[in-house]
Amino acid sequence: MSGVLQGKRAALLLLTSVELVVFLDVSIVNVALPAIGAALGLTVVGLAWVGTAYQVTFGGFQLGAGRATDILGRRRMFQIGLAVFTFASLLAGLAAWDWMLIAARALQGVGAAILIPAELSLLTAIFTDPAAHRRAFGWWSAMGAVGAAGGVVLGGLIVELLSWPWIFLINVPIGVVGLFLSGRLLPADDVPSLAGVRARLDVPGIVTGTAALLLLVYVVTIAAEGDLDALTLLLGVVGAALAVAFVVVERRSDDPLLPFRFFRNPDITGSTLASVIVGAAHVPAFVFLALYFQEVRDYTPLESGLAVLPIAVVNLIVSRTLIPSALAAWGPRMVLTLGMAFLAAGLLMMSRLPVGADFLTDYLPAAVVFAVGLPAVFVGSTIPAVKAVEVHETGVISAVVNTAQRIGAGLGIAVLAALAEARTDAVDGPSDAFAVNEGFQLGFLGAGLLAVVGVLIGIWLIRRGRALDEHSPDTPAEDDETMKPADADA
Repeated sequence: MSGVLQGKRAALLLLTSVELVVFLDVSIVNVALPAIGAALGLTVVGLAWVGTAYQVTFGGFQLGAGRATDILGRRRMFQIGLAVFTFASLLAGLAAWDWMLIAARALQGVGAAILIPAELSLLTAIFTDPAAHRRAFGWWSAMGAVGAAGGVVLGGLIVELLSWPWIFLINVPIGVVGLFLSGRLLPADDVPSLAGVRARLDVPGIVTGTAALLLLVYVVTIAAEGDLDALTLLLGVVGAALAVAFVVVERRSDDPLLPFRFFRNPDITGSTLASVIVGAAHVPAFVFLALYFQEVRDYTPLESGLAVLPIAVVNLIVSRTLIPSALAAWGPRMVLTLGMAFLAAGLLMMSRLPVGADFLTDYLPAAVVFAVGLPAVFVGSTIPAVKAVEVHETGVISAVVNTAQRIGAGLGIAVLAALAEARTDAVDGPSDAFAVNEGFQLGFLGAGLLAVVGVLIGIWLIRRGRALDEHSPDTPAEDDETMKPADADA
């Protein structure tokens, strides 16, 4: 039994380590952009695409990758995704031209899109005991939150101690080791027949769905950067038309890519809506924090990253100590609701940060409250949806939840950044820093109000989920009854 437990722990370490790298790569490049621009001669638009290319493909390919995970196998898709991500990281680190770096970042996003649904599906399949399942998802939520918070810190250290290519090259040995260990640590897949794969892949649905997501995520991301023009709007219209075509294709398919029956389940609908809010609230918050410390407090990029480090530290502590017990006591819907409440409180506290804020008394309490809520909303917006479907459907449903979060992040940045900029332009204050800070305060306030909407979604989930819990083996009470000491530390 101890050998099985050790193997599960090793598998969890592998899966969460890869997830940390994937989410670090969303933000780790930000602090390195000036050095990248100087080395490759990138314009401001080109530098923006170093981040945009990753975000667009990361969000656009997840739905098809999730379905492929359910059909082709969890371990196989994890290995394919990790191989693509590792190879793309090597290309990015060796890039000698701007187009090569941007193409490599887009390929990294494809690898990430394949990895995330496979990881979540593997976690669900490996950790079947309720207590072990809670702890595994607690660690998973911690790595996502730490990746979001820690990218700027790690990027600053790597650029300062080594050079910008190493923010990508550091992924290569991690990927190689992960590929080597995956065959030993992760459960084998049932090998499907080629005819069965072709029949179940729903190629028309994958083509229309992926194309629609790519275009819509692209438009949302461009809007977040303030570069929305006529061509981008036209692409948005095309993306919407493809989304309509996708719905028509799926309704006629015998084995659809995304069965719409899923959304008759309130846990799936609620998780998807909550994921949009999670992305729209927390991603803009990190953007505003980085800008606040650099543009208002005059911190260096590295100092700005270090200022965010307490959020990552609290994330880890909460995920390891509080999240599993909270899931056992109250269930994921209540954890989501409480997490949204903490997130809202922290963001509303940040909306009152003055120009001359004291780090310990003004900022740190808000950061701690925000950090307590962050892992709770990650795990609380994922578990209800994943547990609402059969194990063989967890790949596609986890892709839906994560794609919703990516779209929410783009929308949140676009709307809140526009509000912040408009507020800054309208303020006639004693200094430029004062006007800029007024804009950031409005941005934090908007993010906090979005989190309040998340609280309402959580309350709705709790009420709608009571009837489901009466017939579900996933209630907190039953989790406690089935807790097994052998898996307690998984």
